[in-house]
Order: sequence, then C-alpha cells, then structure tokens
Amino acid sequence: MKAEDVANYLVEHPQFFADHAAILADINLPHPHGGRTISLSERQLLTLRERVKALEKQLRELLAFARENDALQLKVHQFNCALFGPYDRAALQSLVTHNLRDIFDVPHSALHLWRDEPPGAETLAFADEHAQPVCTHHAIADTLTWFGETGTHLRSFAYLPLRANGQTIGLLVLASEDKARFYPEMGTLFLQRIAETLGSAFRLHV
Repeated sequence: MKAEDVANYLVEHPQFFADHAAILADINLPHPHGGRTISLSERQLLTLRERVKALEKQLRELLAFARENDALQLKVHQFNCALFGPYDRAALQSLVTHNLRDIFDVPHSALHLWRDEPPGAETLAFADEHAQPVCTHHAIADTLTWFGETGTHLRSFAYLPLRANGQTIGLLVLASEDKARFYPEMGTLFLQRIAETLGSAFRLHV
C-alpha cells in the first residue's frame, strides 16, 4: 500500500481515530526542526503554529501594500488638485512636470502636446494604439531625444497617452535611471488616473 493510499483513507474516514483513540497516544513523529520525536498532537500543534506564522506574514504584507496604496492615492489626489487654476497651456505643462518631481519623486518627465509638437509617425501610432499606460525598459521611437543629454542615462520609462474628446492629444513620458522604477509587469492603475486627469485638464488647450 502506498503512503498516498493511507493518507486518502484517513481523510475519507475521519472516524478511524475516534474508533482507535489509543493509537493517537502511541504515535510518535520526527520533530520537523530536530532529531527527537514528538507525539502526533504536538506535531499538529507545530503545524498549526507554522500556519499561523505564514498567515501573519501574509497579513503584514497585505497591510504594507495597503499603506503604500493609501500613500500613493494621496499623492495622486494632491497632484490632481494642483492642476486646477487659471493656467495657460505652457504654465500647466510646467506645473505637471514640476509636481511629478516634487510629489511623486519622478526624476525625469517629458510632456508633449501634439498641438505644439507634432510627433513622428511611429510615436503617434504608439500613442493611438495604447489605451493604457505602458511601462518598459526601452524608449519608444524618438522619445529618448525628448530628454536631451540625460536620455543616455535613462533605464526605465512609463508612457501615458493623453486623450480628450476621443482623440489622442499628447504623450507624457516618465523616466528614471533606476531600471526597477518602471517595468513591464507593474500595475498602471494610478498612472491611468493621472493620464485621464491630464487629458481633461488639457482639453481646453488643444
């Protein structure tokens, strides 16, 4: 008989230990962290403790993730609120890049509106094609030149197409020398909210 068969039998027949209660007191198992043996009940207690520790670790991770999300949500709110004011187009563009640095600690950003700076065909096609922000380790088309000499040091990028009235009106690019700052697998929910807010903010300027 295989060990798997024994395990399946015990799972399917829990009454076995009730009918043979004396066996429980006689079963000794190897201690998981030492050479001595322990009773079955002690082994069950250790297993439960390990499960509790694992659950506590998961809970701590979830709480840390929640705190990070709360902090990021507050930053997005601060960023959005700062956009409301009697700004002209140039002042609003400057405000955006300034606040990205001060609020989100994004070291480099470039905001191009098609009205002022018509893009190349490849950049335009990229912005039109993607409804959601795109994070990558490679610059798209000619956008690396938007950062001047700094571009040679950049290792990660987040591309936020901006839309208004159903049309692509520009592209915001966030960049960093840190390859881990933006990466393809990262979540883009907050980036999308920023892009939508900026699309609305610039709607009257295009």
